[in-house]
Amino acid sequence: MPKIVDAGARRAEIVEAVFRIIAVDGLERASLREVADEAGLAVGSVRHYFAGSDELLRFSFAAVIDRVVARLTAALPELAASVPGSSAHHEAVLTLLGEFLPLDEERAVDACVWMAFKNAARIRPFLAAEADRSHREVAAVVGQVIMSLVRDDGDGHHSLTVEAERLLATLDGLCMHALLQPGWMTAEMCREVLERHVRSLAA
Repeated sequence: MPKIVDAGARRAEIVEAVFRIIAVDGLERASLREVADEAGLAVGSVRHYFAGSDELLRFSFAAVIDRVVARLTAALPELAASVPGSSAHHEAVLTLLGEFLPLDEERAVDACVWMAFKNAARIRPFLAAEADRSHREVAAVVGQVIMSLVRDDGDGHHSLTVEAERLLATLDGLCMHALLQPGWMTAEMCREVLERHVRSLAA
């Protein structure tokens, strides 16, 4: 009797192969054939689940977005349960924002894949919708962090928007710097820079 293959599990295996290739050799190498080899499958098996490389890459981009956003949103209840200005709230903010940064191997791979897809979306229109979603969903979480940190200075929505964008830029910059200069921008340095930024927001 032939073995029944779970379609969701097989797609997940293929996506993990895409992630491994991007993390080591970049997005350009993530062709159907290379992905099939990395996953230990025939090209025809990959085509059974993805019609072509565009569909595979778009699905993979969506998968890394979902993974990163799931980690961020999972940390929101702890943030909501803490009192703004308390040490517990400060740690909850750092924990939540740290889920976006390459502070361990899993998050480093996700950050590398995330950045590769975001950059590719500039010239590959089929990735544009997911690139927009990635920004919106992370911005929504960061907005909640900002509202818990920043006092109203009378400028209301504009001030909060500016601070949210400043924090998003800090996170993107830390990610890129850590990926390009891992010997200098270590996990400890990332956390220290982030902590100083968070303290400046709360001041």
